[in-house]
Amino acid sequence: MQLLEQRILSDGEILPGGILKVDGFLNHQMDPVLLTAMAEEFHRLFADAGVNKILTIEASGIGPACFAGLAFGCPVLFAKKNRTRNLSGEFWTSTVWSFTHNVENTILVSKKYLGRGDRVLIIDDFLANGAALDGLITLCETAGAEVAGAGICIEKAFQPGGGRIRARGVRVESLARIKSMSDGGEIEFC
Repeated sequence: MQLLEQRILSDGEILPGGILKVDGFLNHQMDPVLLTAMAEEFHRLFADAGVNKILTIEASGIGPACFAGLAFGCPVLFAKKNRTRNLSGEFWTSTVWSFTHNVENTILVSKKYLGRGDRVLIIDDFLANGAALDGLITLCETAGAEVAGAGICIEKAFQPGGGRIRARGVRVESLARIKSMSDGGEIEFC
């Protein structure tokens, strides 16, 4: 998606360790015009997939997922990384390693909101090593929900996650695929 690629080039920042910082428009401060265009593109790509629920993981995927929910006209559900005191009932769980935070999380989704009959589109801001996406797919499979695919805002195609998830048989559509990044600030798209 050219609009997203242009925004990455103009406003993205490469940090040491292969981190692409896009918090000025995607996952801290959000540009609703860009998110609307991205949601419309996800809808175009998955319009025939029978999606009846959008799933993401807190926190950075929530913005893009909500806009996608509007485009699809369906509920948005996000996996929580912590069980809080106001959560009750039974939960589907999965374990996810966070590259960004260097910590393992047990993610959870209420059994009340995910189960058989759900056809889920997973939306996330980044796909790099694929741990978050792996965990969300496993969570859906455990719940008996079908994964219609994964809509990714930015895929670091030079890292193994995309290939691994596609090898699982999951359709992955990424709006911007990065072939390479340099510490000098250069980005090459696929």
